[in-house]
Amino acid sequence: MRFNLDGLEVFFPYDRIYLEQHQYMRCLKQSLDAGGHCLLEMPTGTGKTVCLLSLITSYQYANPSAGKLIYCTRTVPEMNHVMEELATVLDYRARMLHPEEPSEVEITRPSGDMEDIGGTATERSSKRARKVYRRKESGKAPMGPSSSRAGAGGSGVLALCLSSRRNMCIHERVMAESDREAVDSACRSMTASWVIEASQKKPGSMETCAYYDNFQAAGESTSMPSGVYDLDELQKWGKSRGWCPYYLTRQAINHANILVFNYQYMLDPKVAKLVSKELGAESIVVFDEAHNIDSVCIEALSVTINDRGLEQATRSLGRLSSEVSRLKASDSQRLQQEYQNLVNGLIDQGLIQAPANDAALASNVLDPDVLNEAVPGNIRRAEHFVQFMRKVVEHLKTRLRSVAGPTGGVRSETPLAFLHRMTNGTSLETKPLKFAYSRLSSLLRTLQVSNLDDYNALTDIADFVSLLATYSEGVAKFAIIMEPNSSAIPGVTDPVIQLACLDSSLAIAPLFKRFGSVIITSGTLSPIDLYPKLLQFEPCISESLSMSTFRPCIRPLVITRGSDQLAVSTRYEDRGDMGVVRNYGAMLVELCSTIPDGVVAFFTSYSYMESLISEWDAIGILRELTKSKLVFIETKDVVETTLALDNYRRACDCGRGAVFLSVARGKVSEGINFDRHYGRAVIIFGVPFQYTLSHVLRARLEYLQTHYQIREQDFLNFDALRQASQCVGRVIRSKTDYGLMILADSRYTRHDKRSKLPKWILQFMDDSCINLSTDMAIAHVKSFLRLMGQPVDQEALQSVLLTVEEVIRMNPARPTISAGEGGAMIMDGQNSAAIASSSA
Repeated sequence: MRFNLDGLEVFFPYDRIYLEQHQYMRCLKQSLDAGGHCLLEMPTGTGKTVCLLSLITSYQYANPSAGKLIYCTRTVPEMNHVMEELATVLDYRARMLHPEEPSEVEITRPSGDMEDIGGTATERSSKRARKVYRRKESGKAPMGPSSSRAGAGGSGVLALCLSSRRNMCIHERVMAESDREAVDSACRSMTASWVIEASQKKPGSMETCAYYDNFQAAGESTSMPSGVYDLDELQKWGKSRGWCPYYLTRQAINHANILVFNYQYMLDPKVAKLVSKELGAESIVVFDEAHNIDSVCIEALSVTINDRGLEQATRSLGRLSSEVSRLKASDSQRLQQEYQNLVNGLIDQGLIQAPANDAALASNVLDPDVLNEAVPGNIRRAEHFVQFMRKVVEHLKTRLRSVAGPTGGVRSETPLAFLHRMTNGTSLETKPLKFAYSRLSSLLRTLQVSNLDDYNALTDIADFVSLLATYSEGVAKFAIIMEPNSSAIPGVTDPVIQLACLDSSLAIAPLFKRFGSVIITSGTLSPIDLYPKLLQFEPCISESLSMSTFRPCIRPLVITRGSDQLAVSTRYEDRGDMGVVRNYGAMLVELCSTIPDGVVAFFTSYSYMESLISEWDAIGILRELTKSKLVFIETKDVVETTLALDNYRRACDCGRGAVFLSVARGKVSEGINFDRHYGRAVIIFGVPFQYTLSHVLRARLEYLQTHYQIREQDFLNFDALRQASQCVGRVIRSKTDYGLMILADSRYTRHDKRSKLPKWILQFMDDSCINLSTDMAIAHVKSFLRLMGQPVDQEALQSVLLTVEEVIRMNPARPTISAGEGGAMIMDGQNSAAIASSSA
């Protein structure tokens, strides 16, 4: 479909469009025209990704001055899905702009890709195997270099995705490493500038990477042709040219029109300064599935230190001291040169603009003043800096011992108070502490350390004190929380010091200031009005869209009582009651014996799930449950959970049926879809509140109340209900799909809880679905399944799909051009399927 939207020609790769898709694109268009930020909530399974890509790429085509599209995702499978949709959109646009060129592929959609939260089939036999993500090859729009004379999208678009070395490396020895840290270390040991230099002076003395050597030798000729490159295509292109795909992509970022990468590349200052520092202010930034973006921002600027880390840091300082002594004896000129560079300041000495193959550490500090000053004299010499860090480490050990001792206990301090005690106890000055992280990075480069993972604990401590010293003044946006025991294992003590960021706007504020348009979107942003307060920005568009539907494909049910009329709830005072335990078990057994295929049950925490399962096993509930379905359980082990998910899907495929017991805020609740027969119902036992006795959470709640006037209960309800919405949203992935959303807790009947569910869920929830007993809910379930079991009414389905003519009538002042080829879009899983229809 090629249509006009408020003066913009939009290339949408399907013949028909949902009403909410049209509304969504109109909101995006208004936001881009206004040059402002926007918040958009769109129902899950209605083609949000293809709408984003169609509208923004069309906007870029119509406005050559518009900058890059920077599309941020959470996981590698999501990244690959975005690249597949992008290839479809650009292929359609190329065919519309240049109809004389034959299409490279007939676009059809597979029924769904296997999803993986922690590995692939090859990984399941070993916990140490690497994750490798692969996309299916059947019936996809063309990937890789475009064969069209006009280039990808008919206008020479270059679209790239960037991930870690582990997902992009093609060197056989490095790929054999088991985890991310080992891959990074092996790569740096062959590509660092001093390794290359030594190899050139004495060929064969050092092992280097042939792919990186070829990439460096090619120089300016290492440009990439127009096309859409996912991770597989980047690896293929790198192999065909003999170039390293990771460094090739890092270099090509400046020339690309569209970039797809992880949130951390934009939000984590340590990574962002290395990757996204040169992106133009006119770029359009999209955060997809951004319902937890405030938590991501806080994690990016928080640091935790424990006893084990301090011991590792002490050993690291010993190694550094030995290396400095060795270097003074063998090559003192190198240390002298570093000293002179540090006199000139951080930027002049090249740390901020270090070569891509050497720049492994960048400071978490956002304060630009630090970067423009010279490093203080008392830490310029390497041996002085090592002694400086020894004092810091010893002071932190002393503080930890005091917390874990008999007179200890949980303590909370402001950064200023903690810093004051540190400077008094160590006689250190505050200013050098600001430079600790950057100075350590400079020293590791000077000492030519490739295996930076050996120094992770020391870099965490340097990061800790740099953040502490930088943000100690003014409003306390951090809190120091010292706890004598953070271990979940009974009898094991693990004292920790946490530098907890309290203000989520701190990490994202530079993006709002730097870029004209930042788009935050998800299927579960409700209540949407809290995000501007949490992130401290003013959206020009803030909209929550309803779902257009031809049948009631969602049935939310609130179960408040068991069959014996006893109220059920996971409130702390009720959760141990045997009546509640028994009713929850009986409820699950009855639902699983009534609902066919797959059922997913979410619990509020791992500990609560384990205690319930233990009780159910003792009273025979599990035995009854296995009579109707196989039972699979999520664990904290990623490989075990991946195996359980794979076997769960197999049980659903063969008709045996299965129930998957999972945890809200766990791996399965984020990004794993239970579409079609894999999830005919999602049950959530309780309201997934955060652990309200957490001292870090208490500090954040107090900060939000004091500075943003967000009441404690409002934030807790908001956070719990967005998690609940994420869990139940796993069940529906298309208009032809259907599923039950069962909220099993008496608290969901309260307006302050229920009203915070997304609009597209509330539109299906009437009074008859609220305050049900288990028996009443079973009657609703049978009625719903009987209705959904009827054949899909194709005429009714077509009624929710807008034709080109209907879109024209929605934009009467603007003429449209034509409709294109393809099928009307129906979302199936994470992919679009095509209805067999064509236009003349």
